[in-house]
Amino acid sequence: MSQLRIETLSLDEWGDALPSSGTEVFHTPAVLAAIDEHFDGEMHLFGVFKGQEPVALFPTFVRRNPLGRVVVSPPPSMAIPYIGPVMMPNSPKQSAYESVNREFADLVVEELGIRSNRTFVRLLCSPAYLDPRPFEWTGFAVKPSFTYRLDLGGRSLDEIQAQFSSSLRREIRQARELDITIADEGLDGARVVYDDVVSRYDEQDEPFGMPWEFVESLVENLGDRCRVYVARGPDGEYLSGMIVPFSDEVGYFWLGGARGEYDGVSINSLLHWTIIEDIVEDEALASVTKYDLVGANTERLCNYKSKFGGELVPYYVVESTGVGMNLAKRTYQLLNKGTERIATK
Repeated sequence: MSQLRIETLSLDEWGDALPSSGTEVFHTPAVLAAIDEHFDGEMHLFGVFKGQEPVALFPTFVRRNPLGRVVVSPPPSMAIPYIGPVMMPNSPKQSAYESVNREFADLVVEELGIRSNRTFVRLLCSPAYLDPRPFEWTGFAVKPSFTYRLDLGGRSLDEIQAQFSSSLRREIRQARELDITIADEGLDGARVVYDDVVSRYDEQDEPFGMPWEFVESLVENLGDRCRVYVARGPDGEYLSGMIVPFSDEVGYFWLGGARGEYDGVSINSLLHWTIIEDIVEDEALASVTKYDLVGANTERLCNYKSKFGGELVPYYVVESTGVGMNLAKRTYQLLNKGTERIATK
C-alpha cells in the first residue's frame, strides 16, 4: 500500500508547501498566478504528502482539444524554460529519494491519466530535478537539454570577469566608454523590451506567441523580485533591454536582448555585466548566487553565451512517445517558438 498520497492544492497552499531553497522563480505563486491568468487551459497544482509533510510538488497545465489532451509543465508560448517537479524527501539518503521519486511519478501518472494515447505530455524539468528515470520506466522519452549558469557566490567582480573570454571583456570595456545609461525602468521598461522582441521576431518572420498581458502580470506579481534593465543612448533613445526575474538563489535572463549593438559595440554584453554587478553588490539580492543565461541548446546563441564561462547545466525533458504523438508534438513546438529568445551580441 502506498505510503504517499496526492492532493490538489490551492495557490496559497502551494506557497505554504514550497521550500525556501532549491526552486526556480517559475515555481513561485507569483509566476504561477500569472500563468493561470493567461493560460488557455487548466492549472493543476499537485502536492504529494507523507503524513502531513509535503515530499514533492508538481505544477501541471492541461489543455483539451477534439483530438485529446495536452499536459505540460510549463505551458507553451510563455518563454518559460522549465518548471517541473520539486522534490523534498524527508531523508537525505539516496534510497529514500529514489523511493519517493518513483512513487511520486506513479501517483502523478495515475492522477493525470497520462498513459492514454490521446494525451500528449511534455515536461521541462528544472535543473534541480536530477532523476527523471521513473518517467522513462513508465514509458516516456527522457532527454537532456542544457543551460549556462554562472556561479557568483563569494566571488569578486574581478574574479568573475577573469573567467570571461577576452573578446567579451573587450566588449564590456568598450561599451562602458560610451555615453550609455542603464537603469531599472520597471513595468514601463518591460513594455518597451517586449515590443522590441516582438518586432525582432516579425523582422525574421518568426512567430512570437507570448501575450504582453502575461509579461505584465509576471512583472507586477514579482514586484522587487523582477528588474527591467534598459540601456539608453545619449539622447534617451532605447538601445536594448532585459527582463530579469529572481528566485531567492538565481537571476534569469528571461526576455530581451533582441538588439545588441550601438556605435559598433555590444550593448547586451554591458547589460549582462550590469546584472552581474547587481547580483554581487546589491544587498537586496544578497541571497542570489547564480545567474542563468537561460538556454544552451541553440548553437548560434551558445557561441555567445559560452563566453561568460558559466557552468553547462543539464535539465531533463520528459515527453510522450509513439507515432500517434507526432502531430501533437509538432503543434506544441509551433506554439512554443521563442523559448530560446532571439538574441544578438
